[in-house]
Amino acid sequence: MFIDMPLDQLRGYLPPRHEPADFDAFWNRTLEEARKHDLDAVFTEVDTGLSLVRTYDVTFAGFGGHPVKGWLIVPASATGPLPCVVQYIGYNGGRGTPHDWLLWPAAGWAVFVMDSRGQGGSRMPGDTADPVGGTGPMVPGRLTLGVLDPGDYYYRRLYTDGVRAVEAARSHPLVDAAEIVVAGGSQGGGTAMAVSALVPGLRHAFIDVPFMTHIRRACEITDADPYAELSRFLQTQRHLVDQVFATLDHFDGVNFAARNTTPALFSVGLRDAITPPSTVFAAYNHYAGEKDIKVWPFNEHEGGASAQAAAQLAIARTLRRAAD
Repeated sequence: MFIDMPLDQLRGYLPPRHEPADFDAFWNRTLEEARKHDLDAVFTEVDTGLSLVRTYDVTFAGFGGHPVKGWLIVPASATGPLPCVVQYIGYNGGRGTPHDWLLWPAAGWAVFVMDSRGQGGSRMPGDTADPVGGTGPMVPGRLTLGVLDPGDYYYRRLYTDGVRAVEAARSHPLVDAAEIVVAGGSQGGGTAMAVSALVPGLRHAFIDVPFMTHIRRACEITDADPYAELSRFLQTQRHLVDQVFATLDHFDGVNFAARNTTPALFSVGLRDAITPPSTVFAAYNHYAGEKDIKVWPFNEHEGGASAQAAAQLAIARTLRRAAD
């Protein structure tokens, strides 16, 4: 069933933002601290049995200088710099295996897949530890890890890793540093929205069914995980509600959206209980840059799936023609 407002109301939905006074200073300080560590990006070519692509096992220094894993996959015929999609991953997923990420190399692009620290389920295994445990109480998952202090919060580390992943991709000679697109769905979509606000000069952002947007409303209208992790946490930590949301405001996609000038394509499923439509439209309607959104009325958290990928490929062809 449709789980949110009618579409005509969603298109005009522009809720007030809860923006911390130190939002910009917090993120400027965070990235300055991260860049004190050498990027130290290492690309090791590996034999995957995929004869039409070349695959590199990547390690680079993310938040705190911590090693973060990834894949760089390029067409085997590549001889010069290619446009590159930097791909971020959904909640509890890891970088998986190279054959999970062949769409963009098949289109003639490079793809740089960033592992998500401390995540990686059985379906999409990960290879990156999160050596920071966070402080204070939490419930299982990542959403409440360090949530009592913006400086300790898990997503400070993940979004910083996302920025450093762009820098790592740009450092490779087979990647055209001026032709970078960031992409992801759910948690990956939220990461793409944050990174595209924090990194200048990106060509496009593909932001699918983004998580971590309009978080206060999400917690009010869905019982689905991962937002339900916050609800379970606050059921027992009743006295911490204001403190928790003060932290989350530093990571809310609507605040990144209001600063974002990277051209973007969004997607939303009107039956999505995981990232409810109004939370997606809140970010989309506040988005300051050139934008479009694909609305999938009968879809849930998968959004447009392969149809959305086709729309992204169409934009990618346009970007290639413009670059040429």
